[in-house]
Amino acid sequence: MAALVGGYAAGRPTVNAVMVWGARAQIITGLVLVGMAESLTSLDKDLNMAKIGIKLVISVLVAGFAEISRADAKRGKDPAWMPDAAGGLAIVNVVIAALWT
Repeated sequence: MAALVGGYAAGRPTVNAVMVWGARAQIITGLVLVGMAESLTSLDKDLNMAKIGIKLVISVLVAGFAEISRADAKRGKDPAWMPDAAGGLAIVNVVIAALWT
């Protein structure tokens, strides 16, 4: 998350490699954490699957926008809205994680 939001704040208006790797890491670590929480019965946690599903969809969108924007930037195209969409959705994901109880 820090790589995404920090990379967005530091590298506007382009997507840098830090954001792309942060988006990839966010999906992988999120899936691992949910899998561990589901499999460990000693935690006695009831996971909010609606929240997890929404955060997963947003994370996949962030990763997609970051990957496409980075590839377009390497080809010399100017993806004007994709860096802002990736950074904005990453911030939305943080807000959902913090405020949705």
